[in-house]
Amino acid sequence: MAATGDVLTSQDYISHHLAHLQVGSGFWALNIDSLLVSVVLGIFFLWLFRKVAIKSTGGVPGKLQCAVELVVEFVDNSVRDVFHAKSRLVAPLALTVFVWVFLMNLMDLLPVDLLPHAAQLAGIPYLRVVPTADVNVTMSMAFGVFFLIIFYSIREKGVSGFIKELTLQPLNHWSMIPVNLVLETVSLLAKPISLGLRLFGNMYAGEMIFVLIAGLLPWWSQWALNVPWAIFHILIITLQAFIFMILTAVYLSMAHEEH
Repeated sequence: MAATGDVLTSQDYISHHLAHLQVGSGFWALNIDSLLVSVVLGIFFLWLFRKVAIKSTGGVPGKLQCAVELVVEFVDNSVRDVFHAKSRLVAPLALTVFVWVFLMNLMDLLPVDLLPHAAQLAGIPYLRVVPTADVNVTMSMAFGVFFLIIFYSIREKGVSGFIKELTLQPLNHWSMIPVNLVLETVSLLAKPISLGLRLFGNMYAGEMIFVLIAGLLPWWSQWALNVPWAIFHILIITLQAFIFMILTAVYLSMAHEEH
């Protein structure tokens, strides 16, 4: 990953792989690589599922249609188990979250140097290809879910009902309003923070292990650790997509419930 004539140390190699292609600086910096990869994967997801929906048949389905139907049925059953209100948004949202997060996580299974090296040959100095290893992406998705929680809480219970939920629980007495407000506000804010940081932490750790293996071991011995970790990582990327999806449905179900 070095320019012609340059030799990267292990520390330089690891630092290079953890650097983003950015525009701007400080708080206003945009990680162009994370945005680009996530948008491309989102468009691919929409195109693939629309293609399968258009060409679906009632007869013997093809392998791709079977795979898509299994995913849709799995997400639908999972949502039905935790979400008991009526909503035309939650099931499609859960499907989108599950598949999109899974595809972004799946990028972690690509060879570490494949896309970054191709980008460098094209004159792009940095390229991180796992959007969910970027805390900005995971927290943006989590706060999107948070705004939906607020929206449905106010829509289902009204502004007064939402305020009562924050001020009169769990201790139902006017004198305990300040205590209740602190407790419920912390609980409310903990939902998106834990949702985003959980996904980021797991995917960043997985990406870091792949980079460490590539940066610290000779090329001929890397497969001995890369292959077992990649096989185990398949479980992690699927589980993290499922957890993000199911918690989204759970939080929205709680927003619909009357206490």
